[in-house]
Amino acid sequence: MLTLQRLSPDDWRLWRIVRLQALEDAQYAFATSLSAWQGEGDQESRWRKRLEDVPFNVVAAVDGRPVGQVSGTELDDRLSIELISLWVAPISRGCGIGEALIDAVAGWAEEISARGVSLAVKDGNSHAIALYERTGFVARRIRADTPADRTMTRLLVPT
Repeated sequence: MLTLQRLSPDDWRLWRIVRLQALEDAQYAFATSLSAWQGEGDQESRWRKRLEDVPFNVVAAVDGRPVGQVSGTELDDRLSIELISLWVAPISRGCGIGEALIDAVAGWAEEISARGVSLAVKDGNSHAIALYERTGFVARRIRADTPADRTMTRLLVPT
């Protein structure tokens, strides 16, 4: 059975477990590295701060075992939030968990009256791009600062 748990800073240990798994499995997909979060970077205060700084953080579990994560940022000046840190464990891919995590972010975005959800994804991450397109995201532009990334947006309120 799939459950989604919204995290508080007190859940830093769970976030740490899932985040390190994500970075180890799919370092190609993230802007940060596994090594940046290990060693001296692997301190309770840093994990808590990440959960404080980003207002929406969710871990997906199947039968009590963590298998995915996602986060959502504060509203920006366009009244949009950014979906970040989405990851699903390889053994659980293709089972609807990515969609459930995206829906959780979109639901939270609607609760805080966001007009849309945006994200950045690397062009080589074709499985993620297909997931985002299936869930209503459309490519808006290629980011000039990092040519390998594309920006995608899902509108929640017609403009």
